[in-house]
Amino acid sequence: MKTDIIPVSGSEVHLQEALRQAEKVAAFEELSTRESLQLRLLTEEMMQMMHSIAGPMEGEFWIENKGREFELHLAADIRLTSGKRAKLLSASTSGKNEAARGLMGHLRDLFDRGADEDVSRFSPSMLDHGFAEMGGATSMDWEWSMIQYQNALTTSVENDEEGAREAWDELEKSVVAHAADEVKVSLKGSRVEMVIYKRLG
Repeated sequence: MKTDIIPVSGSEVHLQEALRQAEKVAAFEELSTRESLQLRLLTEEMMQMMHSIAGPMEGEFWIENKGREFELHLAADIRLTSGKRAKLLSASTSGKNEAARGLMGHLRDLFDRGADEDVSRFSPSMLDHGFAEMGGATSMDWEWSMIQYQNALTTSVENDEEGAREAWDELEKSVVAHAADEVKVSLKGSRVEMVIYKRLG
């Protein structure tokens, strides 16, 4: 099953529309109250990330499932150039993106980067562990996996690498890291898509 694809931005109206999609899926699939709340929570986290993006970012949201396997999708085209993005951020007090805190904050930066900028400029060194270049693609095409990130981070903590403990603490505090089975973010040119995977039941 695949829900309607709905346009989303940072507005409260779009948050409510996305939550309605989650509720429809929960009702159609006859999810328990607990399972429905999990689906709603993941939708809310994804939409809050969208809400925190600086500038006129617009995207699309939908949910897919095969039986008890659910996927929440958020996709957007990055239209801002680095110059326009810098101009937007200069309006903030610090001149930088204040929302880049925690796991979702760092992943949110991938949506908010300039269309002409490489992903490496917007991923902290620890977050880099989850990235893999996509086979046969250009150097701008990447995929980040939460599971790969967790595995690499475990090794980094064991080796006492700089910044590893702080990154691990951020991951431990992340609602999404605890609620989701996997999170993937793919970058293909100016197209960025986040998919949250969750098996319910």
